[in-house]
Amino acid sequence: MSVKVYDWVAYHAPQAPNKIAMIDLHSSRQFTYAEMQNRAARLANGLVYQFGIGKGDRVAALTNNSTDCLEIEFACQKLGAIYVPLNWRLSVPELEYIVGDADPKLLIHEDVFTDATLALHNANKTLALLELNALGEDSGYEALIEDASTSIELAEITHDDLWVIMYTSGTTGHPKGAMITHGMTFWNVVNLLNPHRLSEDMVNLCVLPLFHTGGLNCYSNPAVHMGGLNIIMRNFDAGEALKLLADPGIKISHLIAVPTNYLFMSQHPTFESLDLSTVKTWGIGGAPTPTELINIYRDRNIGLQQAFGMTETSPVVSALTADNALEKIGSAGLPAMHTEIKIVDEDGGVVATPDTVGELWVKGPNVTPGYWNRPDANESSFTDGWLHTGDAAYLDDEGYVYIVDRWKDMYISGGENVYPAEIENVIYQLPEVAEVAVIGIANARRGEVGQAIIVVKPDASLAKDTVLKHCSERLAKFKQPQTVRFLDELPHNATGKVLKRELRAE
Repeated sequence: MSVKVYDWVAYHAPQAPNKIAMIDLHSSRQFTYAEMQNRAARLANGLVYQFGIGKGDRVAALTNNSTDCLEIEFACQKLGAIYVPLNWRLSVPELEYIVGDADPKLLIHEDVFTDATLALHNANKTLALLELNALGEDSGYEALIEDASTSIELAEITHDDLWVIMYTSGTTGHPKGAMITHGMTFWNVVNLLNPHRLSEDMVNLCVLPLFHTGGLNCYSNPAVHMGGLNIIMRNFDAGEALKLLADPGIKISHLIAVPTNYLFMSQHPTFESLDLSTVKTWGIGGAPTPTELINIYRDRNIGLQQAFGMTETSPVVSALTADNALEKIGSAGLPAMHTEIKIVDEDGGVVATPDTVGELWVKGPNVTPGYWNRPDANESSFTDGWLHTGDAAYLDDEGYVYIVDRWKDMYISGGENVYPAEIENVIYQLPEVAEVAVIGIANARRGEVGQAIIVVKPDASLAKDTVLKHCSERLAKFKQPQTVRFLDELPHNATGKVLKRELRAE
């Protein structure tokens, strides 16, 4: 029996009508829960009467981070429509593929993306457009909200119905649309509730893109569910983020970011001097976290709560609590309460002993039912309901999860599996290193060998021989990188992950 979906924002509006629900740092706008409900309901009605949006219709959005993103998402919740947030960093051909695949009825776009939007419309003449202005100034979006009624009845939807289609980064081939149900989003809140200290008093600083599961579902959606406050940053800036985290008038309690964000904050000149004690939950995920980075924050008495998750798992699979963040350094925590995991070998058999690396598989109500329009991907990604994560991992003797690396980033040197994250951890011990990525490159004798690609800190210098000698003293020979390359910066995606595919292509 399916469970009916209830309206999160409509619940909080009469309970705490004057409580601030969202603050948009870019426009300085803020909205109470009563105002958020008013605007989301008006938007939903406008979508029905102006564009004919109904249950199951896709509504795409191409906009930078703003409170508008949450309004659109929760207007879709009320209608049973499917929200499709678009990665604004993609090229027009990449966006054309996604729009063609999702086939939205409407594209809501920020005015700064007008050129890309017109190109998308030219490729699909039936695509309706609605423009918004991120400062809340006059636009078709604001006019639609102003003219519509606030009276709306929630569509008949259940936890099995789709709420969001979120497209993965497409590191191999075209991106895939992960189908995210209302139930997945709910169970993600439940899974985060204890380990990440969700509460009605939580104040979340959103620095990750809201078109990404890290921005939307950790912790923006959970904050709405709990009746907390979301403070939304348009784009991540290390100095500004630190200033906000230290502001005693705001008292931010929750932050989730990727290792690159934390690295840049730790290298900011104000990092050592600021009082950051109001933050209760320092979530980190999205990529393997260097031990040196964890130690930098530990020296400030900050425990980075490592977690593992994917777009396809809504996203939390495992998480550390604040209490064990400094006790289990390097771990991604215990499995979430309503999630099953197992480590399997190449044949899909369960790995029997602790500390044995295999592929992590996941099962539970937080796992996607599949990919939009991709029966081929569904066939290859699931076995008896278990999602193949594509991540190399192991469990220790207490059941804690350790993510070793992505399977696709692993390379084989002289018949031995090499995980770049381990080598990167060692190179980060060098104080001159600002950022490093290790990739496998072709080698006639050993198949592949490692190459370390390093960004050196400003006003520092580092010789290749120093790096190679440092690695030779700390790593087995087959793990030692054979070459070193220096760059001014590494390529990153919108969430801050290093794009190793671009480094390999070079």
